[in-house]
Amino acid sequence: MSKFYVLYEHSAGFALFRVAEFEELATFLPQVEESVTDLQRFNSVVALIAFQPFKSAVVALENINAISEGILPEDLNLFLEGALPKRKKRGKCTLGVLDPKLGAAISEALEIQCSHTGAVPEILRGVRHHFHALIKGLTLKACSVAQLGLGHSYSRARVKFNVHRVDNMIIQSIALLDQLDKDVNTFSMRIREWYSYHFPELINIVPENHLYTKCAEFIKDRKTLSEESVEPLTAILGDSEKAQAIIDASKMSMGMDISPVDLINIQMFAGRVVALSNYRKQISEYLHTKMQSVAPNLTTLVGDQVGARLISKAGSLTSLAKYPASTLQILGAEKALFRALKTRSNTPKYGLLYHSTFIGRAGLKNKGRISRYLANKCSIASRIDCFSENQSSIFGEKLRQQVEDRLKFYETGDIPKKNIEVMKEALEELQQTVEAEASAKKKKKKKKKKEQEAMDED
Repeated sequence: MSKFYVLYEHSAGFALFRVAEFEELATFLPQVEESVTDLQRFNSVVALIAFQPFKSAVVALENINAISEGILPEDLNLFLEGALPKRKKRGKCTLGVLDPKLGAAISEALEIQCSHTGAVPEILRGVRHHFHALIKGLTLKACSVAQLGLGHSYSRARVKFNVHRVDNMIIQSIALLDQLDKDVNTFSMRIREWYSYHFPELINIVPENHLYTKCAEFIKDRKTLSEESVEPLTAILGDSEKAQAIIDASKMSMGMDISPVDLINIQMFAGRVVALSNYRKQISEYLHTKMQSVAPNLTTLVGDQVGARLISKAGSLTSLAKYPASTLQILGAEKALFRALKTRSNTPKYGLLYHSTFIGRAGLKNKGRISRYLANKCSIASRIDCFSENQSSIFGEKLRQQVEDRLKFYETGDIPKKNIEVMKEALEELQQTVEAEASAKKKKKKKKKKEQEAMDED
Protein backbone atom coordinates (compact mmCIF):
# COMPACT_ATOMS: atom_id res chain seq x y z
CA MET A 1 0.00 0.00 0.00
CA SER A 2 1.43 3.40 -0.96
CA LYS A 3 2.03 6.06 1.65
CA PHE A 4 1.19 9.70 1.04
CA TYR A 5 2.91 12.67 2.73
CA VAL A 6 2.45 16.42 2.36
CA LEU A 7 5.14 19.05 2.88
CA TYR A 8 4.12 22.43 4.27
CA GLU A 9 6.54 25.37 4.34
CA HIS A 10 5.58 27.85 7.08
CA SER A 11 7.33 31.03 8.23
CA ALA A 12 8.06 29.20 11.51
CA GLY A 13 9.63 26.13 9.87
CA PHE A 14 9.11 23.01 7.73
CA ALA A 15 6.42 20.45 8.60
CA LEU A 16 5.78 16.97 7.16
CA PHE A 17 2.35 15.35 7.52
CA ARG A 18 1.10 11.88 6.62
CA VAL A 19 -2.31 11.64 4.92
CA ALA A 20 -4.44 8.61 5.71
CA GLU A 21 -6.42 6.92 2.91
CA PHE A 22 -5.38 9.44 0.26
CA GLU A 23 -6.74 7.43 -2.68
CA GLU A 24 -10.22 7.46 -1.15
CA LEU A 25 -9.90 11.17 -0.36
CA ALA A 26 -9.00 11.96 -3.96
CA THR A 27 -12.28 10.39 -5.17
CA PHE A 28 -14.36 12.44 -2.70
CA LEU A 29 -12.85 15.89 -3.35
CA PRO A 30 -16.05 17.92 -2.55
CA GLN A 31 -16.30 16.21 0.88
CA VAL A 32 -12.61 16.98 1.50
CA GLU A 33 -13.22 20.65 0.70
CA GLU A 34 -16.08 20.76 3.24
CA SER A 35 -14.08 18.98 6.00
CA VAL A 36 -11.03 21.28 5.68
CA THR A 37 -12.47 23.88 8.09
CA ASP A 38 -13.46 21.27 10.73
CA LEU A 39 -10.39 20.52 12.91
CA GLN A 40 -11.78 17.30 14.41
CA ARG A 41 -12.55 15.75 11.01
CA PHE A 42 -9.29 17.06 9.55
CA ASN A 43 -7.23 15.54 12.41
CA SER A 44 -8.55 12.09 11.54
CA VAL A 45 -7.09 12.46 8.03
CA VAL A 46 -3.76 14.26 8.66
CA ALA A 47 -1.05 13.33 11.20
CA LEU A 48 2.17 15.25 11.94
CA ILE A 49 5.34 13.26 11.20
CA ALA A 50 8.04 15.90 11.83
CA PHE A 51 8.48 19.64 12.35
CA GLN A 52 11.74 21.57 12.04
CA PRO A 53 11.59 25.21 13.21
CA PHE A 54 13.91 27.83 11.70
CA LYS A 55 16.83 28.83 13.94
CA SER A 56 16.61 32.52 13.05
CA ALA A 57 14.87 35.03 10.78
CA VAL A 58 17.94 35.08 8.50
CA VAL A 59 17.76 31.29 8.00
CA ALA A 60 14.01 31.55 7.29
CA LEU A 61 14.62 34.25 4.65
CA GLU A 62 17.39 32.22 2.96
CA ASN A 63 15.12 29.15 2.76
CA ILE A 64 12.08 31.04 1.47
CA ASN A 65 14.20 32.78 -1.20
CA ALA A 66 15.48 29.42 -2.43
CA ILE A 67 11.99 27.85 -2.41
CA SER A 68 10.47 30.81 -4.31
CA GLU A 69 13.01 30.19 -7.10
CA GLY A 70 12.29 26.45 -7.21
CA ILE A 71 15.62 25.49 -5.57
CA LEU A 72 15.79 22.84 -2.84
CA PRO A 73 17.49 24.43 0.23
CA GLU A 74 20.02 22.39 2.21
CA ASP A 75 17.94 22.60 5.43
CA LEU A 76 14.84 21.20 3.69
CA ASN A 77 16.91 18.48 2.02
CA LEU A 78 18.28 17.26 5.38
CA PHE A 79 14.84 17.53 7.03
CA LEU A 80 13.13 15.40 4.35
CA GLU A 81 16.02 12.92 4.26
CA GLY A 82 15.55 12.25 7.97
CA ALA A 83 11.72 12.41 8.13
CA LEU A 84 10.81 10.36 5.04
CA PRO A 85 11.27 6.57 4.83
CA LYS A 86 14.62 5.20 3.63
CA ARG A 87 15.45 5.48 -0.09
CA LYS A 88 14.68 1.76 -0.75
CA LYS A 89 11.09 2.17 0.49
CA ARG A 90 10.42 5.51 -1.25
CA GLY A 91 9.20 3.82 -4.43
CA LYS A 92 5.77 3.36 -2.83
CA CYS A 93 5.69 6.86 -1.32
CA THR A 94 4.31 10.09 -2.74
CA LEU A 95 5.02 13.61 -1.46
CA GLY A 96 2.44 16.35 -1.94
CA VAL A 97 3.83 19.87 -2.52
CA LEU A 98 2.23 23.17 -3.50
CA ASP A 99 4.93 24.39 -5.94
CA PRO A 100 5.60 22.14 -8.98
CA LYS A 101 9.13 23.58 -9.43
CA LEU A 102 10.04 22.66 -5.85
CA GLY A 103 8.45 19.25 -6.41
CA ALA A 104 10.70 18.63 -9.42
CA ALA A 105 13.80 19.62 -7.39
CA ILE A 106 12.79 17.28 -4.51
CA SER A 107 12.10 14.38 -6.91
CA GLU A 108 15.54 14.78 -8.47
CA ALA A 109 17.41 15.06 -5.15
CA LEU A 110 15.52 12.53 -2.95
CA GLU A 111 14.20 10.04 -5.54
CA ILE A 112 10.56 10.34 -4.42
CA GLN A 113 7.47 10.93 -6.52
CA CYS A 114 5.94 14.40 -5.98
CA SER A 115 2.40 15.58 -6.70
CA HIS A 116 0.77 19.01 -6.68
CA THR A 117 -2.65 18.20 -8.16
CA GLY A 118 -5.88 16.49 -7.05
CA ALA A 119 -6.63 16.71 -3.32
CA VAL A 120 -3.12 18.06 -2.45
CA PRO A 121 -4.05 21.80 -2.63
CA GLU A 122 -7.15 21.20 -0.42
CA ILE A 123 -5.17 19.23 2.18
CA LEU A 124 -2.48 21.94 2.28
CA ARG A 125 -5.23 24.56 2.62
CA GLY A 126 -6.47 22.67 5.68
CA VAL A 127 -2.92 22.44 7.09
CA ARG A 128 -2.48 26.20 6.60
CA HIS A 129 -5.83 26.86 8.33
CA HIS A 130 -5.14 24.63 11.37
CA PHE A 131 -1.33 24.82 11.49
CA HIS A 132 -1.13 26.45 14.95
CA ALA A 133 -3.36 23.66 16.35
CA LEU A 134 -1.43 20.82 14.66
CA ILE A 135 1.98 21.86 16.09
CA LYS A 136 2.42 21.60 19.88
CA GLY A 137 3.58 24.81 21.59
CA LEU A 138 2.74 27.03 18.59
CA THR A 139 0.08 29.70 19.08
CA LEU A 140 -1.92 31.66 16.53
CA LYS A 141 -0.24 34.90 17.68
CA ALA A 142 3.26 33.40 17.26
CA CYS A 143 2.28 32.25 13.74
CA SER A 144 1.07 35.74 12.81
CA VAL A 145 4.25 37.39 14.13
CA ALA A 146 6.47 34.95 12.22
CA GLN A 147 4.47 35.45 9.00
CA LEU A 148 4.56 39.25 9.31
CA GLY A 149 8.31 39.34 10.05
CA LEU A 150 9.23 36.97 7.21
CA GLY A 151 6.82 38.74 4.83
CA HIS A 152 8.52 42.10 5.46
CA SER A 153 12.02 40.61 5.14
CA TYR A 154 11.13 38.75 1.93
CA SER A 155 9.53 41.84 0.33
CA ARG A 156 12.50 44.00 1.31
CA ALA A 157 14.93 41.51 -0.21
CA ARG A 158 12.89 41.22 -3.43
CA VAL A 159 12.81 44.98 -4.08
CA LYS A 160 16.51 45.59 -3.42
CA PHE A 161 18.10 47.40 -6.36
CA ASN A 162 20.98 49.57 -7.40
CA VAL A 163 20.13 53.06 -6.13
CA HIS A 164 21.94 54.63 -9.09
CA ARG A 165 19.67 52.83 -11.57
CA VAL A 166 16.23 53.65 -10.18
CA ASP A 167 13.77 54.42 -12.95
CA ASN A 168 11.01 55.37 -10.45
CA MET A 169 12.74 58.71 -9.92
CA ILE A 170 12.71 59.33 -13.68
CA ILE A 171 8.96 58.67 -13.87
CA GLN A 172 8.29 61.11 -11.02
CA SER A 173 10.70 63.73 -12.42
CA ILE A 174 9.17 63.83 -15.91
CA ALA A 175 5.65 64.00 -14.41
CA LEU A 176 6.78 66.91 -12.20
CA LEU A 177 8.45 68.62 -15.17
CA ASP A 178 5.24 68.45 -17.23
CA GLN A 179 3.21 69.76 -14.30
CA LEU A 180 5.67 72.63 -13.72
CA ASP A 181 5.48 73.60 -17.42
CA LYS A 182 1.69 73.87 -17.19
CA ASP A 183 1.78 75.78 -13.89
CA VAL A 184 4.52 78.21 -14.97
CA ASN A 185 2.63 78.98 -18.21
CA THR A 186 -0.66 79.52 -16.34
CA PHE A 187 0.97 81.75 -13.71
CA SER A 188 2.90 83.71 -16.35
CA MET A 189 -0.34 84.47 -18.21
CA ARG A 190 -1.87 85.67 -14.94
CA ILE A 191 1.12 87.99 -14.33
CA ARG A 192 0.88 89.36 -17.88
CA GLU A 193 -2.82 90.15 -17.46
CA TRP A 194 -2.37 91.59 -13.96
CA TYR A 195 0.69 93.74 -14.68
CA SER A 196 -0.69 94.93 -18.06
CA TYR A 197 -3.14 97.16 -16.22
CA HIS A 198 -0.13 99.16 -15.03
CA PHE A 199 2.39 98.74 -17.90
CA PRO A 200 0.65 97.37 -21.07
CA GLU A 201 3.56 98.21 -23.44
CA LEU A 202 5.90 95.69 -21.73
CA ILE A 203 4.19 92.68 -23.44
CA ASN A 204 5.17 93.93 -26.92
CA ILE A 205 8.80 94.56 -25.90
CA VAL A 206 9.27 91.32 -23.89
CA PRO A 207 6.92 88.60 -25.28
CA GLU A 208 8.70 85.67 -23.53
CA ASN A 209 6.92 84.61 -20.31
CA HIS A 210 9.95 83.96 -18.10
CA LEU A 211 11.73 87.22 -19.00
CA TYR A 212 8.46 89.19 -18.72
CA THR A 213 7.95 87.87 -15.16
CA LYS A 214 11.54 88.79 -14.21
CA CYS A 215 11.07 92.31 -15.62
CA ALA A 216 7.77 92.77 -13.77
CA GLU A 217 9.43 91.67 -10.51
CA PHE A 218 12.29 94.16 -11.04
CA ILE A 219 10.34 97.19 -12.39
CA LYS A 220 7.46 97.31 -9.86
CA ASP A 221 6.22 100.88 -10.40
CA ARG A 222 7.07 102.01 -13.94
CA LYS A 223 7.46 105.64 -12.73
CA THR A 224 10.57 104.68 -10.72
CA LEU A 225 12.46 103.63 -13.89
CA SER A 226 15.37 105.86 -14.91
CA GLU A 227 18.53 105.70 -17.01
CA GLU A 228 20.22 103.91 -14.11
CA SER A 229 17.79 100.99 -14.57
CA VAL A 230 19.19 100.19 -18.05
CA GLU A 231 22.11 98.13 -16.73
CA PRO A 232 20.08 95.76 -14.44
CA LEU A 233 17.42 95.37 -17.17
CA THR A 234 20.17 94.51 -19.69
CA ALA A 235 21.44 91.85 -17.24
CA ILE A 236 17.93 90.34 -17.12
CA LEU A 237 17.16 90.53 -20.86
CA GLY A 238 20.67 90.25 -22.32
CA ASP A 239 19.80 93.03 -24.76
CA SER A 240 20.56 96.73 -24.13
CA GLU A 241 18.23 97.90 -26.92
CA LYS A 242 15.23 96.20 -25.32
CA ALA A 243 16.22 97.60 -21.92
CA GLN A 244 16.29 101.13 -23.37
CA ALA A 245 12.95 100.51 -25.12
CA ILE A 246 11.39 99.61 -21.74
CA ILE A 247 12.71 102.88 -20.21
CA ASP A 248 11.31 104.91 -23.13
CA ALA A 249 7.93 103.11 -23.04
CA SER A 250 7.59 103.66 -19.27
CA LYS A 251 7.69 107.44 -19.80
CA MET A 252 4.80 107.40 -22.32
CA SER A 253 2.80 104.44 -20.95
CA MET A 254 -1.00 104.35 -21.23
CA GLY A 255 -1.29 102.14 -18.12
CA MET A 256 -3.26 103.08 -15.00
CA ASP A 257 -1.70 103.86 -11.64
CA ILE A 258 -1.72 101.04 -9.09
CA SER A 259 -1.62 101.35 -5.29
CA PRO A 260 1.56 100.22 -3.44
CA VAL A 261 -0.34 97.26 -1.86
CA ASP A 262 -1.35 95.92 -5.30
CA LEU A 263 2.21 96.34 -6.59
CA ILE A 264 3.59 94.44 -3.58
CA ASN A 265 1.22 91.53 -4.31
CA ILE A 266 2.16 91.51 -8.02
CA GLN A 267 5.86 91.57 -7.09
CA MET A 268 5.44 88.67 -4.58
CA PHE A 269 3.55 86.59 -7.16
CA ALA A 270 6.14 87.35 -9.84
CA GLY A 271 8.89 86.25 -7.42
CA ARG A 272 7.12 82.92 -6.88
CA VAL A 273 6.79 82.36 -10.63
CA VAL A 274 10.49 83.16 -11.20
CA ALA A 275 11.43 80.74 -8.39
CA LEU A 276 9.25 78.04 -10.02
CA SER A 277 10.95 78.64 -13.39
CA ASN A 278 14.39 78.29 -11.76
CA TYR A 279 13.28 75.12 -10.00
CA ARG A 280 12.06 73.76 -13.35
CA LYS A 281 15.59 74.23 -14.74
CA GLN A 282 17.04 72.35 -11.76
CA ILE A 283 14.58 69.47 -12.26
CA SER A 284 15.49 69.38 -15.96
CA GLU A 285 19.21 69.09 -15.09
CA TYR A 286 18.45 66.43 -12.47
CA LEU A 287 16.44 64.45 -15.04
CA HIS A 288 19.29 64.68 -17.56
CA THR A 289 21.80 63.38 -14.96
CA LYS A 290 19.44 60.59 -13.88
CA MET A 291 18.76 59.50 -17.46
CA GLN A 292 22.51 59.41 -18.19
CA SER A 293 23.04 57.00 -15.28
CA VAL A 294 19.91 54.83 -15.79
CA ALA A 295 19.46 54.77 -19.60
CA PRO A 296 22.54 56.34 -21.26
CA ASN A 297 21.97 54.75 -24.68
CA LEU A 298 18.29 55.70 -24.89
CA THR A 299 19.18 59.25 -23.78
CA THR A 300 21.90 59.56 -26.44
CA LEU A 301 19.50 58.27 -29.09
CA VAL A 302 16.32 60.33 -28.48
CA GLY A 303 17.18 62.78 -25.70
CA ASP A 304 16.47 62.72 -21.99
CA GLN A 305 12.87 64.03 -22.06
CA VAL A 306 11.58 61.75 -24.85
CA GLY A 307 13.38 58.79 -23.23
CA ALA A 308 11.93 59.64 -19.81
CA ARG A 309 8.41 59.91 -21.26
CA LEU A 310 8.78 56.49 -22.90
CA ILE A 311 9.90 54.95 -19.58
CA SER A 312 7.06 56.72 -17.74
CA LYS A 313 4.45 55.50 -20.24
CA ALA A 314 5.75 51.92 -20.10
CA GLY A 315 5.85 51.98 -16.27
CA SER A 316 9.53 51.06 -15.93
CA LEU A 317 12.69 50.58 -18.00
CA THR A 318 12.26 46.79 -17.74
CA SER A 319 8.71 47.01 -19.13
CA LEU A 320 9.93 49.25 -21.96
CA ALA A 321 12.72 46.78 -22.76
CA LYS A 322 10.15 43.96 -23.04
CA TYR A 323 7.99 45.88 -25.52
CA PRO A 324 8.36 45.03 -29.23
CA ALA A 325 9.40 47.90 -31.52
CA SER A 326 5.88 48.08 -33.00
CA THR A 327 4.38 48.79 -29.55
CA LEU A 328 7.09 51.31 -28.71
CA GLN A 329 6.43 53.14 -32.01
CA ILE A 330 2.82 54.01 -31.11
CA LEU A 331 3.35 54.35 -27.34
CA GLY A 332 1.39 57.43 -26.30
CA ALA A 333 -1.06 57.26 -29.24
CA GLU A 334 -3.41 54.62 -27.80
CA LYS A 335 -6.57 56.69 -28.31
CA ALA A 336 -5.77 57.30 -31.97
CA LEU A 337 -4.93 53.61 -32.44
CA PHE A 338 -8.21 52.31 -31.00
CA ARG A 339 -10.18 54.98 -32.86
CA ALA A 340 -8.49 53.87 -36.11
CA LEU A 341 -9.21 50.20 -35.39
CA LYS A 342 -12.83 51.02 -34.59
CA THR A 343 -13.40 53.11 -37.72
CA ARG A 344 -11.11 50.88 -39.88
CA SER A 345 -9.03 53.89 -40.90
CA ASN A 346 -5.23 54.30 -41.01
CA THR A 347 -3.46 53.57 -37.73
CA PRO A 348 -1.12 56.22 -36.21
CA LYS A 349 2.53 56.23 -37.37
CA TYR A 350 4.02 57.50 -34.10
CA GLY A 351 3.22 58.40 -30.51
CA LEU A 352 5.71 59.92 -28.09
CA LEU A 353 8.48 59.44 -30.67
CA TYR A 354 6.98 62.35 -32.64
CA HIS A 355 8.80 64.73 -30.22
CA SER A 356 12.16 63.33 -31.38
CA THR A 357 14.16 65.60 -33.70
CA PHE A 358 14.46 62.82 -36.31
CA ILE A 359 10.70 62.81 -37.07
CA GLY A 360 10.68 66.60 -37.58
CA ARG A 361 13.67 66.46 -39.92
CA ALA A 362 12.22 63.68 -42.10
CA GLY A 363 10.17 64.49 -45.19
CA LEU A 364 6.40 64.08 -45.14
CA LYS A 365 6.54 60.77 -47.06
CA ASN A 366 9.33 59.38 -44.86
CA LYS A 367 7.93 60.24 -41.40
CA GLY A 368 6.31 56.81 -40.97
CA ARG A 369 9.40 54.98 -42.22
CA ILE A 370 11.83 56.86 -39.97
CA SER A 371 9.43 56.46 -37.03
CA ARG A 372 9.44 52.67 -37.51
CA TYR A 373 13.23 52.62 -37.83
CA LEU A 374 13.70 54.87 -34.77
CA ALA A 375 11.34 52.67 -32.69
CA ASN A 376 13.46 49.66 -33.64
CA LYS A 377 16.66 51.40 -32.45
CA CYS A 378 14.95 52.65 -29.26
CA SER A 379 13.91 49.08 -28.48
CA ILE A 380 17.54 47.90 -28.86
CA ALA A 381 18.86 50.82 -26.75
CA SER A 382 16.36 50.21 -23.91
CA ARG A 383 17.27 46.50 -23.78
CA ILE A 384 20.98 47.27 -23.64
CA ASP A 385 20.39 49.84 -20.86
CA CYS A 386 18.17 47.47 -18.89
CA PHE A 387 20.18 44.25 -19.06
CA SER A 388 23.83 45.24 -19.58
CA GLU A 389 26.20 45.27 -16.62
CA ASN A 390 28.59 47.91 -18.00
CA GLN A 391 26.81 51.25 -18.39
CA SER A 392 28.05 53.09 -21.48
CA SER A 393 26.60 55.37 -24.17
CA ILE A 394 28.67 53.80 -26.98
CA PHE A 395 25.73 51.79 -28.36
CA GLY A 396 23.50 54.88 -28.18
CA GLU A 397 25.97 56.91 -30.24
CA LYS A 398 26.19 54.16 -32.86
CA LEU A 399 22.41 53.75 -33.00
CA ARG A 400 21.97 57.52 -33.35
CA GLN A 401 24.46 57.54 -36.24
CA GLN A 402 22.48 54.73 -37.87
CA VAL A 403 19.29 56.81 -37.72
CA GLU A 404 21.21 59.81 -39.18
CA ASP A 405 22.51 57.59 -42.01
CA ARG A 406 18.99 56.30 -42.65
CA LEU A 407 17.71 59.89 -42.97
CA LYS A 408 20.47 60.58 -45.51
CA PHE A 409 19.54 57.39 -47.37
CA TYR A 410 15.94 58.61 -47.73
CA GLU A 411 17.15 61.97 -49.03
CA THR A 412 20.18 61.10 -51.18
CA GLY A 413 20.08 57.31 -51.64
CA ASP A 414 23.50 56.68 -49.93
CA ILE A 415 23.40 53.10 -48.64
CA PRO A 416 24.13 52.97 -44.87
CA LYS A 417 26.21 50.34 -43.03
CA LYS A 418 24.61 47.04 -42.05
CA ASN A 419 23.42 46.70 -38.46
CA ILE A 420 25.71 43.73 -37.71
CA GLU A 421 28.80 45.73 -38.73
CA VAL A 422 27.81 48.68 -36.54
CA MET A 423 27.14 46.42 -33.54
CA LYS A 424 30.53 44.73 -33.97
CA GLU A 425 32.24 48.14 -33.96
CA ALA A 426 30.31 49.14 -30.82
CA LEU A 427 31.26 45.89 -29.04
CA GLU A 428 34.94 46.40 -29.89
CA GLU A 429 34.85 49.99 -28.61
CA LEU A 430 33.11 48.86 -25.42
CA GLN A 431 35.70 46.14 -24.87
CA GLN A 432 38.52 48.66 -25.27
CA THR A 433 36.82 51.05 -22.82
CA VAL A 434 36.35 48.28 -20.22
CA GLU A 435 39.99 47.20 -20.56
CA ALA A 436 41.20 50.82 -20.26
CA GLU A 437 39.11 51.30 -17.09
CA ALA A 438 40.42 48.04 -15.60
CA SER A 439 44.06 49.03 -16.27
CA ALA A 440 43.44 52.50 -14.79
CA LYS A 441 42.04 50.88 -11.62
CA LYS A 442 45.07 48.60 -11.35
CA LYS A 443 47.42 51.58 -11.67
CA LYS A 444 45.50 53.44 -8.94
CA LYS A 445 45.73 50.42 -6.63
CA LYS A 446 49.49 50.10 -7.23
CA LYS A 447 49.94 53.81 -6.60
CA LYS A 448 47.98 53.60 -3.34
CA LYS A 449 50.03 50.58 -2.22
CA LYS A 450 53.29 52.41 -2.91
CA GLU A 451 52.08 55.48 -1.01
CA GLN A 452 50.97 53.28 1.90
CA GLU A 453 54.32 51.48 1.97
CA ALA A 454 56.15 54.81 1.89
CA MET A 455 54.07 56.08 4.83
CA ASP A 456 54.71 52.87 6.80
CA GLU A 457 58.48 53.21 6.26
CA ASP A 458 58.38 56.84 7.51
